[in-house]
Amino acid sequence: MAPRSKLVIKVTAGADAPERCSQAFTVASVAAASGTEVSVWLTGESAWFALPGRAAEFELPHAAPLPDLMAAVQATGRITLCTQCAARRGIEEKDVIEGVRIAGAQLFVSEIMPEGVQALVY
Repeated sequence: MAPRSKLVIKVTAGADAPERCSQAFTVASVAAASGTEVSVWLTGESAWFALPGRAAEFELPHAAPLPDLMAAVQATGRITLCTQCAARRGIEEKDVIEGVRIAGAQLFVSEIMPEGVQALVY
């Protein structure tokens, strides 16, 4: 049996670029639903979505609700908040929604380097 594929998505956009942000989470949730191992990294303005209630404030016409997309990823995958992005915004481990971890570039690199991993940046 072939090893299960993995998709790592770095989301750099938030409400500042809603279509790009929504595309990232849509691709992540579809991949998760298809059985792909998914890891989403919240960086830049998407860092705010690690906080309770922030995803629910995000709106984009004709797009699935962001909380639903995030829940689909978390059901089988992982969401990580960039350490530096969190620090720049004053976000601490105690502040984030359940299941979101805070980690840095070293872990990101270790996730994207193995064979069979596809990394995307939105």
